[in-house]
Amino acid sequence: MTKKLVVGNMKMNLTLDEVKDYISKMQDYKDCVICPSYLYLPYFIDADFLVGAQNLSLYEKGAYTGEVSAIQASSIGVDYAIIGHSERRLFIHEDDLIVNAKVKRALSSKLKVILCVGETREEKNLGITKDKIEKQLLDDLVDIPKEDISDVLIAYEPIWAIGTGEVPLNEEIHDIVSFIKKTVKKEFHYTPKVLYGGSTNEKNIEELNTIDNVDGFLVGGACLVPDKFIKIIETVK
Repeated sequence: MTKKLVVGNMKMNLTLDEVKDYISKMQDYKDCVICPSYLYLPYFIDADFLVGAQNLSLYEKGAYTGEVSAIQASSIGVDYAIIGHSERRLFIHEDDLIVNAKVKRALSSKLKVILCVGETREEKNLGITKDKIEKQLLDDLVDIPKEDISDVLIAYEPIWAIGTGEVPLNEEIHDIVSFIKKTVKKEFHYTPKVLYGGSTNEKNIEELNTIDNVDGFLVGGACLVPDKFIKIIETVK
């Protein structure tokens, strides 16, 4: 990845008709990564988009009703997997042990991983953002083979910024992104690509895009509207 990467996390949104309309409007913007609901992955794959799964099972296969494994996702042409998103950590109670297992499953199935890390507002106010992120990185990447680390991208998403419209100062993002890169490099002798996410939208993307150590963006709500998402992609190019 030599240029900035834009990833759209659609979460649990859009109907089939809306997806078909979305695909028709995004035909000239297939160099981004779209992460739709599992139901719609084949539609984006058939339309030749790069696609990511929003989640994966920590199990390889078996009697796990409702789960989708990394190997299943890989077998239909999925390229990326978002792992450790704060919503899964918060609402589904996924801890770092589970996140680590999912990272290993994804990498063993030749998927690229978008590993999400970030602090709560309380942790930010206590001044322990870096402590929290360092623990997440070290725990989530424990026992990952060094030859696989190049397939792991880190998404810095301050939890207090997701869906709130609040965004850290550029200087704060730059500082945390540098910290993430140094932490991973110290452990793996490799500098990862780091994306920023958290209320990224068509209105603030020009300002965010000036942060010189950010390698791309993980976009939530704004990716659901083609015109807004296209503005983001065009700005980042």
